[in-house]
Amino acid sequence: MKTAKAPVGGQAIVEGVMFQNATHAVSAIRRNDATIETFEQKKPIRRRIAIGKKIPLLRGLFALVESSANGASHMNFASDRYGVNPGEEEPEEAHQGQLTKWLGVAFIGVLSFFFGKLLFTLLPAFLASLFSYFPALSGHLIQNVLEASIKLTLLFTYLYLISLTPLVKRLFQYHGAEHKVINCVESGRPLTVENVRVSSRLHYRCGSSFLIFTVIVGFFVYLIVPTDPLWVRLAFRIALLPVVIGLSFEVLQLTNKAQNIKGLRVIALPGLWLQYLTTKEPDDSQIEVAIYAFEALEKQEDNLHENALG
Repeated sequence: MKTAKAPVGGQAIVEGVMFQNATHAVSAIRRNDATIETFEQKKPIRRRIAIGKKIPLLRGLFALVESSANGASHMNFASDRYGVNPGEEEPEEAHQGQLTKWLGVAFIGVLSFFFGKLLFTLLPAFLASLFSYFPALSGHLIQNVLEASIKLTLLFTYLYLISLTPLVKRLFQYHGAEHKVINCVESGRPLTVENVRVSSRLHYRCGSSFLIFTVIVGFFVYLIVPTDPLWVRLAFRIALLPVVIGLSFEVLQLTNKAQNIKGLRVIALPGLWLQYLTTKEPDDSQIEVAIYAFEALEKQEDNLHENALG
């Protein structure tokens, strides 16, 4: 019976799944010839990141940097190797130093995230301000309610529309497979296709829940700052973005701890509801890939323990 020896997280990648623990990250993809290929990576020790991840509020930002770098490198592997024919080698190319490459990937990932957050933060604030010309909709509270409502509408519409594209639909199916594998393992059941298939595709630790928590947390944070004039409103949205991200990460951590406490489970509901959009039911071939990735990570962990004992 498979049981997770250490906390395991993961994410969907192009035609596959990546799982990671504190020391290793492993991806498995289904190539276009139907074979499965893995990419295994030992996580470098980054002391500043490790220290930063222990500081409340700030640890969310450090976790974002780390997850952006790790996730992007595995997504790049999937994109590069999916269409490569069996036995075909990657073209020779000059490789950057590991630290330089990691920092570059992290910078691009974080920059993309912040650009997206700015777009989904400033645009709703601007659109909500247009309603302030109506006296009944110009109050501070109603303006914040309107802004949050516009954010949610944009978020749900965006996720729904991209889920209609074949590539993203399959990505969301692999996302569902990732959750099902973790839920199966955490329930203590044998890791088989049949058991994974009937497991839930929703999970309390899902990073996509973080998106909706930024909207909810942002609503309360922005209540304490003015909405007029518009330039002040937008300036505060930008300045407080790291605060919103940090607090939202703490809420995400809390939902994981609260999942076994009946009275507190309600905290996690918005994030779980969002996962009905960001995950889809996988087929058996996708489940097989997710199982393959998880078992490869387990082997890495077993080898690490054996080396420590030896």
